[in-house]
Amino acid sequence: MAAPQQPQQAPAQAPAPGPQLTLQAGPGQQPQLQTQAAAQAQAQAQAAAQAQDFDPVQRYKMLIPQLKESLQNLMKIAAQNLIQNTNIDNGQKSNDGLVQRFDKSLEEFYALCDQLELCLRLAYECLSQSFDSTKHSPNLVPTATKPDAVQTESLPYTQYLSMIKSQISCAKDIHNALLECSNKITGKIPAQGGP
Repeated sequence: MAAPQQPQQAPAQAPAPGPQLTLQAGPGQQPQLQTQAAAQAQAQAQAAAQAQDFDPVQRYKMLIPQLKESLQNLMKIAAQNLIQNTNIDNGQKSNDGLVQRFDKSLEEFYALCDQLELCLRLAYECLSQSFDSTKHSPNLVPTATKPDAVQTESLPYTQYLSMIKSQISCAKDIHNALLECSNKITGKIPAQGGP
């Protein structure tokens, strides 16, 4: 009986970007498993990048350097255009062949400003929603798993139930008001004996 062959290891090299497939002597499943692991790692990296895109604070931090660069470019182009116009007004021939358009760089700057404004508005909405959530449901119901651990910010179950009932009542009132408004808009007459 021959001893199983050990896979030969290549000398250590710097890994190339992207998914890699290393072929080794051995079972046929090994390359497929490594490809799947690389695909999973790539999917996790994309998910992390998407999560960062949805975070308005991270997006804001990413846009600030772009805004600085755009502003510098805008000022440079404005200065070049001003110098060229001054030379033309003084009757001197301009040696600059083609000067970049000021309106294009100004439009790019305003587009970045609009993106920053949207990020700030979204961050403000998230913060106010968090405050409202804390305000309207600040306390938790104590868990029965740790009765000796005193939770200072917890509600008794009966108070929690009354709070939930009041929230349900408020949601029903809002639903009925929206339904009544939509019926008025569409001209439908609500059926008698409704909720």
